[in-house]
Amino acid sequence: MSETLPNTMQYRFDGPEDAPVLVIGPSLGTTWHMWDRQIPELSKHWRIFRYDLPGHGGAPAHPASAVTDLADRLLATLDSVGVQRFGYAGCSIGGAVGADLALRHPHRVAALALVAASPRFGTADEFRQRGVIVRSNGLEPIARTSPERWFTPGFAAAQPAIVEWAVQMVRTTDPGCYIASCEALAAFDIRAELPRIGVPTLVLVGAEDEVTGPAEARTLVAGIPDARLALVPGASHLAPVEQPAAVTDLLLMHFSTAWQDTLASTPVPPPPGFAAPFAPVVPVAEIAPAAYLPDASPAGPDDRYDRGMKVRREVLGDAHVDAASAASDGFTDDFQELLTRYAWGEVWSREGLDRRARSCVSLTAVVASGHLGGLAQHVRAALRNGLTPVEIKEVLLQTAVYCGIPAAGAAFEIAQSVIQEETTPPA
Repeated sequence: MSETLPNTMQYRFDGPEDAPVLVIGPSLGTTWHMWDRQIPELSKHWRIFRYDLPGHGGAPAHPASAVTDLADRLLATLDSVGVQRFGYAGCSIGGAVGADLALRHPHRVAALALVAASPRFGTADEFRQRGVIVRSNGLEPIARTSPERWFTPGFAAAQPAIVEWAVQMVRTTDPGCYIASCEALAAFDIRAELPRIGVPTLVLVGAEDEVTGPAEARTLVAGIPDARLALVPGASHLAPVEQPAAVTDLLLMHFSTAWQDTLASTPVPPPPGFAAPFAPVVPVAEIAPAAYLPDASPAGPDDRYDRGMKVRREVLGDAHVDAASAASDGFTDDFQELLTRYAWGEVWSREGLDRRARSCVSLTAVVASGHLGGLAQHVRAALRNGLTPVEIKEVLLQTAVYCGIPAAGAAFEIAQSVIQEETTPPA
């Protein structure tokens, strides 16, 4: 263990000091202990470096709201202990960190394993919505529903102690760091960059994973030139916990074969019975290229449009922006472009105020102008920008003094409905 500074990670080593280093990254809401069942076997052959995300597992709460920030902190930590070249295996957001390292620092990564990963995790709206729920209700709703996302129903019913352990991991996470990690996943999208990942890659996924399932895994395999797919039956999102032996065997096989040409190490023989049918490995050639579908970037007259579209989506959400674009026709196209370029690409993108402050101003201006038809979208934006329901209430109370009781009363009614809808945890 080391002292953890804002630009480094909490970490631990297992295995021989003179062995090649294998870095293992955790999933959102978990700690390095999610890999405990893999360590005894993997540490016979490699020096295992495990790390915790900020605010997870007792790590200091220094939030990081971008995957690139997490990757940079990890590299700073590895530099501090003298590790230059390494293999990397990561689960979910830990996989995103590994993919980012392979893209931006390919000389550092010898081989890669992406577990329960995706080139784009759901939609940005989904993760920003999760952040709103945590900001409004704390982590308890997320903790209670984590077993449903992480494990198959049969495993959850048969292993109540592991389920409780998983819930406790989430409960002990710092809420601010969890929200920042959700922001990092909301902004993560490397679909167009997959062909640039040049290291041997294993894409491992639970066959019953409904969070980042086989479809997402096949997109990774179709896009990465030197990638293979491994499906683990009887496993959901946390396959290393649910099917530890299968995952361990797959990692042993991958790193012992893919790594030996890039690092001076003694090849590890395949584990006994590895060819058993529990986890078929599919060559990349067998995956249809049509699974790889990068999005086209919107065109605009200058970079203010692109910048504005990015900010507009982050603040209002993809669903709202997509609906506005779909409703646009030849008559309103110029207005939509003006709105995106000027309001979002210039004013909302200025550095003088943060987004929380701009949401306070926007809420007040909408009430003062009497244009309450747009208030609902600005209440949603305020929640996404970090305002709590209590803070929104205070803004509207202030408008009652300066804008009038009737206007504030109507605003309260709209805001109450939106807040209830946005902050109610999933059933």
